[in-house]
Amino acid sequence: MILNELKKLRVVPVVKIDDLSDALPLADALIKGGIPAAEITFRTDCAEKAISLLHSERPNMLIGAGTVLNVNQAQRAVEAGATFIVSPGLSVEVAEFCKEKNLLYIPGCVTPTEITKALELGISTVKFFPAETFGGLKTIKALAAAFTNVSFMPTGGIDEKNLYDYLAYDKVACCGGSFMVKNELIKNKDFDKIASLTALAKAIAIK
Repeated sequence: MILNELKKLRVVPVVKIDDLSDALPLADALIKGGIPAAEITFRTDCAEKAISLLHSERPNMLIGAGTVLNVNQAQRAVEAGATFIVSPGLSVEVAEFCKEKNLLYIPGCVTPTEITKALELGISTVKFFPAETFGGLKTIKALAAAFTNVSFMPTGGIDEKNLYDYLAYDKVACCGGSFMVKNELIKNKDFDKIASLTALAKAIAIK
């Protein structure tokens, strides 16, 4: 089950790929750092091709599509090889599509109303985004008190300074983060730095 794999990894690198040639060395840096997974954001022209390439060339990696806003994007992501779908908000249409395809869907939910809707759709793990902007761990704990069967994937503002605190809370399934794959690191092709930051995230995650 994909969700169980994400829970084991504890950290999901959120990756924005602008140049397809960066996809494989970036993937290798994440693997070297001990986190063989990536949520490829669907915000760039080559995102779909990057997912397809990694699906083909790095089959042991857990590859998902992020920033998926509609069914068309979800369909393309699945056809490219994505094994899970993440959205910044909750889309009923995407949720129904993923249910039909038996595909993990993690929608963004930050309010009780949104979480209630997710539960009605059969979804019990939600993305809390942007995490720090919406009150961070304090808000997650308040929501979890009301929704005892919901787990969270906080994303947005997560870095090496607060990652441990989030992961220490038992209602956090895993964290999404981009601090180990910052745009400038990818642009500068500093894959050794990406590998070392990924290793740092991994070390924090298994404390």
